[in-house]
Amino acid sequence: MDADTGKAPGYFIAGQSFVAPPLAPGLYVVATPIGNLRDITIRALETLAAASVVLCEDTRQSARLLDHYGIKGRRIALHEHNERAKADDIVNRVAAGQAIALISDAGTPLLSDPGFPLIRALAEANQPVFAIPGASALLSALVVAGLPTDAFAFHGFLPPKAGARANALKALKDSRETLVFYESPRRLDDTLAAMAEAWGERQAAVALELTKRYERVHRGTLPELAAEFADTETKGEAVIVVAGAAEPTAPDAADWQAALLSAMADQPLRAAVDAVTERFGLKRKEVYDAALALKAEK
Repeated sequence: MDADTGKAPGYFIAGQSFVAPPLAPGLYVVATPIGNLRDITIRALETLAAASVVLCEDTRQSARLLDHYGIKGRRIALHEHNERAKADDIVNRVAAGQAIALISDAGTPLLSDPGFPLIRALAEANQPVFAIPGASALLSALVVAGLPTDAFAFHGFLPPKAGARANALKALKDSRETLVFYESPRRLDDTLAAMAEAWGERQAAVALELTKRYERVHRGTLPELAAEFADTETKGEAVIVVAGAAEPTAPDAADWQAALLSAMADQPLRAAVDAVTERFGLKRKEVYDAALALKAEK
């Protein structure tokens, strides 16, 4: 029963009321819609209605969803500036038998959203944490991008400053998996330009307004997308999906062996092997064995 109203906690769907079943003690990490309010699961509604407290990244933002479904429970702000300070209190609440829900402004908590310090604290205290899966901008963009999904890496938001962003992109240059990023509408043009400069003609996609009325996906090479979004500002956060680096082609054996023979003419064997190994990206043992064979032929 709700302590304030004396009624069983519940929620509404299309004007029809439902009673939420009681929850076992623990923290429930609840995914919420990323745009379309109908992208909420029945289990998520039951959890949010039955929880003794709903932890919200921004209580004002979350009110739109909770009020839409008639969920009246207590709401407490939990964001990046206070989550560490509140973690011990929440751990104690769960240990005392409370069921607490955690939501972010949109999508799945912890994915470029607050929550990690809290989950870590609960895990260290051996307290139960439950996932209530649902909407995710990351997965939604990935499945509509038209790029490989068998292996991917999520890197959240890139650094906002140009130098740090360039260094981050350089570090990912050789990654083979599909790369996924979130980006602010204010920096989308600069980020695409930086990606085009760092990675060249890779295929990519920019997903905007996912699940909303004006949802759209722009596909093309990074230079094409950089030109399309140059000096423009979109609405809402974007998801950028970029193809991974191509598999390197094996160097022609005749080419690197000729380079090895030339290097051996004026360098010690080991130095020649090291130079050719680095130049052609080969395994050192392969080059070293070839060098010994060439030396034996002389």
